[in-house]
Amino acid sequence: MSTVNGLPAHVLLVHGVVVLVPLTAVLLALSALAPAVRRRLIWLVAALAVMGAVLTPITAEAGETLAERFPAPSEALRTHIDLGRATVYFAVALLVVALLVVAAHLIELRGGSIGRTPAALLGILALVVGIAAGVQCYRVGDSGARAVWGVEAASNL
Repeated sequence: MSTVNGLPAHVLLVHGVVVLVPLTAVLLALSALAPAVRRRLIWLVAALAVMGAVLTPITAEAGETLAERFPAPSEALRTHIDLGRATVYFAVALLVVALLVVAAHLIELRGGSIGRTPAALLGILALVVGIAAGVQCYRVGDSGARAVWGVEAASNL
């Protein structure tokens, strides 16, 4: 998919990633750390994680298709492309941790307990992965803005 109604698909799809990845990160951390939140939101978090893991590589691919329109991509654009490709791993990491939190939730539903230490480790893991995914999302967006608008324009905003 390279265009939607004549617009580059990447320009449209990127908005979904920019919303899904940080939103999933925050809700996943809350779900991992607070059982009451987990009971209410875990299925939403799991759905968001799946959508993010699916949409991120589609968006990266659409971005690479868009970049092919430029005969000699700038260093800034190459940086953005590399960071965009790497974002797929962060989205998948969010999905994996979300599945671990779903497993913990299912164990609790069956009357079991995952224990304090595993629960704490799961919470820490969710925080680390969530923060890393959020930072990566920022880095990709910043590099994309610099590639499109230039360093001077980005620093004058």
